[in-house]
Amino acid sequence: MHRSSLFHAERAVPRYTSYPTAPHFTADVGPQSHGDWLAALPDDATLSLYLHVPFCASLCFYCGCTTKATRRHAPVAAYAERLEREIELIAQRAGGRAVTHIAWGGGTPSHLGPDMLKQLHERIADRFDLSRLAEHAIELDPRETTPELADALAAIGVDRASLGVQDFSAHVQSAIGRIQPFAVVERTVKLLREVGLSAINLDLMYGLPHQTERDVRRTAQLALLLAPDRLALFGYAHVPWVRPNQKLIDEKALPGAAARLEQAEAARMTLIDSGYVGIGLDHFARPDDPMALAARAGRLRRNFQGYTVDQADALVGLGASAISRFPQGFTQNAPDSAGYMRAIDADELATVRGVAFTPDDIRRGALIERLMCDLEVDLDEELLREAAPQLEPLAADGLLKLDGGHVAMTASGRPFVRLAAAALDARLQAGKTQHSMAV
Repeated sequence: MHRSSLFHAERAVPRYTSYPTAPHFTADVGPQSHGDWLAALPDDATLSLYLHVPFCASLCFYCGCTTKATRRHAPVAAYAERLEREIELIAQRAGGRAVTHIAWGGGTPSHLGPDMLKQLHERIADRFDLSRLAEHAIELDPRETTPELADALAAIGVDRASLGVQDFSAHVQSAIGRIQPFAVVERTVKLLREVGLSAINLDLMYGLPHQTERDVRRTAQLALLLAPDRLALFGYAHVPWVRPNQKLIDEKALPGAAARLEQAEAARMTLIDSGYVGIGLDHFARPDDPMALAARAGRLRRNFQGYTVDQADALVGLGASAISRFPQGFTQNAPDSAGYMRAIDADELATVRGVAFTPDDIRRGALIERLMCDLEVDLDEELLREAAPQLEPLAADGLLKLDGGHVAMTASGRPFVRLAAAALDARLQAGKTQHSMAV
């Protein structure tokens, strides 16, 4: 492996699920902006709803999500009451509009239980138009998926489930605090398909403690036995200064940059050789999957949930830490459940920060999204001149090609697309936030 590739792989850059990125959100954007932007949506605007549930039965060591562990019913029920009230607050400003996508994330959103999931869905259906709903997705923990839950998901129309796998090797599972044998995931996939929930996504990870290239390849091979529609292959981001639970991971057991690159390539080739299509930076899909079709047509999108086919005019996030995107900018709810619930109890939107787009943000954001989705983009002369000092070293090392203003990642450069995106980020140098490794 070329030493220059290792240098690039060790650089720290944002994941670019948004632009401007979350570290640049400020308290200058609050509940008033959120409410005004909701109310300004045209009557025919389409919405995507994301509901965040920050609870799990237990907390995995590697987790980077905003969540906490509890097995008590009371705090989850109290939170669900506030979610229901927040749906009403949003509907007072933007109700009746068509919702084209619903996604439940966390944490473990199924921790709400069948009855609360049904109740929240009923409130959404009462206050919004679901006749044009194109996708209804949920993140699931295979260890917590029961027949009763599967029936409830089918009843509310969930048609896509993302299952957290990470790695099937026992020694890796032990090191990350998530014991989940293959048979558990296999049982969950069978259960979901039996109730008609046929679209299955699997999330895999590389760069985990004690993980080897052989582990990653074997995990990908086992995942393929489940015939998923999509797979995501994420590099573990070790950020214990942000997520204290990651301090439970032995840093000395983490693979270095060279091993991470080899693991990512081993998994990628296993999936590609089995007929899956590479999507953007880290997703794979069957050739006939809607995501693969959108990628071929140049309609793939990227938001805080990762790659998506969602074309809605606005993304409305509900729950603690949830982020919304409007034509005017981003808003984010209070990250802590207590702060979120206090705001809702006061009949106020829970927004605590955000960012209003400048014309330059809109221009750069669109280019960064296309680069992250299509792995190529055309730059005007001004931006090309500005980005050249960062793009030319990547081109010299064979990671991208520069042809006039056309920037295109090479096959070997695909894992480094975040570095190319960083070249277009006018705010990055001013930020003080630490980011995860590029690969």
